[in-house]
Amino acid sequence: MTYIDGFVSPATADRETYLAFARTAAEVFREHGALRLVEGWAHDVPRGEVTDFYRAVQASDGETLVFSWIEWPDKATRDAGLEKAMNDPRMSQSPDDWPFDGRRMIFGGFEAILDTSG
Repeated sequence: MTYIDGFVSPATADRETYLAFARTAAEVFREHGALRLVEGWAHDVPRGEVTDFYRAVQASDGETLVFSWIEWPDKATRDAGLEKAMNDPRMSQSPDDWPFDGRRMIFGGFEAILDTSG
């Protein structure tokens, strides 16, 4: 089964700036073993009464949310690929220049337990 890295973060830049960054990151991760990357720009994300995605990342007024995931063939490929990707010169941008606030990103690695794609 595949291994998935999932992310939710507040976007601090406009959609096109974020998309340019995401395209570069996708190219790097794919070259280092990722099967698929998906980037989602908030469209229909309700605010909850107790908690929600906005509160989870402490999004402020004027920020939107990005929901992303990277699919890997397995955890071993992910571990090796992630290390290579983070050391790739194309990813050497300072976190201060990222189009999202990495300090407020929530993320984690997940072992797939059901996949209905085929």
